[in-house]
Amino acid sequence: MVSTFTPTEVLFVEGAEKVDLVQLKALFDRAAFWAQGRSLEDLATALSNSEPVITLWHGGKLIGHGRATSDGVYRATIWDVVIAPEFRGGGLGRKLVEKILAHPKVYRVERVYLMTTYQQEFYLRLGFQYNQTTTMVRCQT
Repeated sequence: MVSTFTPTEVLFVEGAEKVDLVQLKALFDRAAFWAQGRSLEDLATALSNSEPVITLWHGGKLIGHGRATSDGVYRATIWDVVIAPEFRGGGLGRKLVEKILAHPKVYRVERVYLMTTYQQEFYLRLGFQYNQTTTMVRCQT
């Protein structure tokens, strides 16, 4: 779906303390299959341990979100990048990821990681590449 808004109508806001958790949960529940059902308490914990946290707003409505964790030098990971479906296709996702990558906690890091199920082509266009050698996961049982 191609959106019909103008980018100047969208406000990018940095800071975990500025996130409306109820709106974020609603955005995840409708637009991010991988983040559905997260509790408000868990969202607050995740955000408080992340920097940067960037949200996108249009007319008082939360329409996008992304965050990162980083040691500031060697490794960073981008998490939870989502744009509301009605706002996709206008470059907001690209601008959001670029803002995360330009943040002081991320911009000079040697390696920036992320996980994606279906958006590989999007991230390839932003300079990411496949990494077959370091992917492992430990799941809490």
